[in-house]
Amino acid sequence: MVRFAAGLFVLITVSAGSAHGQAPLLLQHPTLSATQIAFVYAGDLWSAPRAGGVAQRLTAGIGTVSRPAFSPDGSEIAFTGNYNGNSDVYIIPSSGGEPQGLTYHPAPDLVVGWTRNSRKRLG
Repeated sequence: MVRFAAGLFVLITVSAGSAHGQAPLLLQHPTLSATQIAFVYAGDLWSAPRAGGVAQRLTAGIGTVSRPAFSPDGSEIAFTGNYNGNSDVYIIPSSGGEPQGLTYHPAPDLVVGWTRNSRKRLG
């Protein structure tokens, strides 16, 4: 697992840093489930199998994401999204799909984690 993450980190850093002389984009905020690793790269949420393989982009668009956290059963990923100038909490199926917003008030909301039974999100 560590070898995969380190290899992925080096690959992303090298390939991003060499494009048009820009500063490297780094893998950030990794989180693990039993079968997947999710991380933030270039402002979007990505996932890849823990055993190694191709990373899949889960979010795309205007705005940035941070602080992903897998649900205890690994079926969902909560993350902090900043899409309209304010940080809110969203969830997305770990296999991909449409993110669902959970918070909407003007104060910033940040993902902290999940309760043990996945029925209540902490954020």
